[in-house]
Amino acid sequence: MLISLMGYSMSINLILILKAILILVLGYFAVRIVSSILENGAKKSKIPELVSEFVIKLFSAILYVFVILLAVGVFGVETGPIILGLSASLGLILGFGLQDTLTNLTSGLWIAVMKPLDKDETVQIGGITGKIVEVGIMATKMLTPDNVVITIPNKLVWGSPITNYTRMDLRRVDVAVGVSYGENLDNALSKALELISEHPKVLKDPAPAVVVTGLGESSVDLQLRAWTKTGDYWGVKGDLTKGIYEKYGKEGIEIPFPQMDIHVHKY
Repeated sequence: MLISLMGYSMSINLILILKAILILVLGYFAVRIVSSILENGAKKSKIPELVSEFVIKLFSAILYVFVILLAVGVFGVETGPIILGLSASLGLILGFGLQDTLTNLTSGLWIAVMKPLDKDETVQIGGITGKIVEVGIMATKMLTPDNVVITIPNKLVWGSPITNYTRMDLRRVDVAVGVSYGENLDNALSKALELISEHPKVLKDPAPAVVVTGLGESSVDLQLRAWTKTGDYWGVKGDLTKGIYEKYGKEGIEIPFPQMDIHVHKY
């Protein structure tokens, strides 16, 4: 059967079709094998996981395009002009409408190289807090504490301050509390420090502390500072917050709260 397409006269028969299908199938599995070999090699090396994933995905995409061009070439189509045409079209599209795509691609590469965040780390990006699920070529995926997946373009990730909460092994737990002005301040500080020191997950080094942070409108403001392992942060914070309330209540130390007095005048 003879078909004229885009100026080419191509003799298409069953053998050519089978050859093209065979190239696509073998090419698909070949790319998968190469990608698997690269992944295993990356795991054994000291290359950061995000860098290896980024490079392997990009390399695999190029190989798939190459396989498709090989399959098309079976029918007698010269792939050289096609590659040049695709390159020209891609350049034109990028010039007019896909600047953001190129920016996201570049930002993804910088994130993979500089590694300000990694999988399973809890970070804050642009006011959004969550655990990193994936850093892709174009976007980064986060999982929020309420189990919502948020996808952020890489240019916004790279262009925003990144707060990494789990990169370090230790974190300091800060718990604020206020005591009335009439209370014995030294006693309040001592009881708070006693509470911190008794907690089994609070580290001895760095040493815990209780400091005066300010003089409020109705209270002397204190802050409990305790160091713990990053994985124990929220548990320790909850324990100390609840504990200081109960401790001061048991010791008769007043924790003031805002009050409003309303005076009604009769005319």
